Amino acid sequence: MGFGRKKASSSAKTFPPREDTPLIAKSTPLSSQSKTFANVFIAIVGAGVLGLPYAFKRTGWLMSLIMLFSVAGLTHYCMMLLVNTRGKLQSFSGGFSKITSFGDVGFTVCGSIGRFVVDVMIVLSQAGFCIGYLIFIANTLANLFNSPSPHGLASQILALSMPAKSWYMWGCFPFQLGLNSIATLTHLAPLSIFADVVDLAAMGVVIVKDVFIMMENRPEVRAFGGLSVFFYGMGVAVYAFEGIGMVLPIESEMREREKFGRILGLSMGLISVIYGAFGVLGYFAFGNDTQDIITANLGPGLISLLVQLGLCINLFFTFPLMMNPVYEILERRFWGGRYCLWLRWVSVLLVTLVALMVPNFADFMSLVGSSVCCGLGFVLPALFHLLVFKEEMSWKGWSIDVGIVALGLVLAVSGTWYALMEIFAVKV
Repeated sequence: MGFGRKKASSSAKTFPPREDTPLIAKSTPLSSQSKTFANVFIAIVGAGVLGLPYAFKRTGWLMSLIMLFSVAGLTHYCMMLLVNTRGKLQSFSGGFSKITSFGDVGFTVCGSIGRFVVDVMIVLSQAGFCIGYLIFIANTLANLFNSPSPHGLASQILALSMPAKSWYMWGCFPFQLGLNSIATLTHLAPLSIFADVVDLAAMGVVIVKDVFIMMENRPEVRAFGGLSVFFYGMGVAVYAFEGIGMVLPIESEMREREKFGRILGLSMGLISVIYGAFGVLGYFAFGNDTQDIITANLGPGLISLLVQLGLCINLFFTFPLMMNPVYEILERRFWGGRYCLWLRWVSVLLVTLVALMVPNFADFMSLVGSSVCCGLGFVLPALFHLLVFKEEMSWKGWSIDVGIVALGLVLAVSGTWYALMEIFAVKV
């Protein structure tokens, strides 16, 4: 292990924003409980919620609720494992430098290979979120503006032998190059708050419409979708709660750090209730007609148009925020920690190309949640905790950590396989 190693000293003021840069900038040296709650909420709630009703249709509403709350509880537990591991490492004598990020924990516990594994998973997860954003934007705009008439936009696009989704993605590409050229999060951080306000407003509007549609239509629904879709649903649930990379910096800036566990638990509980209500009501409103992105079910109308455009706009501007951890890692490893424009542009190009090849938003959520988020959210926190506390844990503690590692690996392998099968089945 790497307990005897020190990180190379550096001044935090000279580095560009890192993966541990809080989304809400600190106006005071330490954060209040309410500000910590807001930071946790922003770090977790994202576009993944829009695919939950479709996942509920696939796996059944009761089965989905059980998985959703189980994943929320396990995610909270693993987040606290990471916090406790960092606290233990910093209590060791020997002058460890301050541990501020998930990657720092990996380096301190396992040396360079630990940081490398964490860095790879953060790059894949953050890039995966951005791929999901592009899929959502392109599919939503295609549904909104493609007229079936011969003179409509859809017919003109198809006449040029390119799907509407591709045109919208390539239309976003040059603007994303410009936004992702911005070197600092200082000018982009307010967009994160705007994005979450729009997300909450859109979820509220969708829930209200779902209630009225559900009362009118009362479609047939099912409680359990069967074991064959279990891993699919777990991948979507893990994706929806991913945010572990922000836990350590958020806990570091809290004024009363001993209360962090309670605030984190309250946040996770509230988010779970919101997610559950959104998924259940969306599925109950549309039944088997539920689309992979629930906003596609809203139909025509000014409110529906504004909700969908608002979500597209906020995801468009959230894209560079979510890519910043990727740039921090790539520039640190390949460009000496300095700003590199071409590296950023190549990253945006690769993300766009992958998004063009993925047909379904919810299926891609399941893939990212299974392949990357299970490792980042379950396997690594439990593994690092086990390595640090192994000499003082009881057999029960050992069993829990080993069990979480094993569960995370099973979910990752099985869920990834199932999600890939679903994606390739759609292509065929």
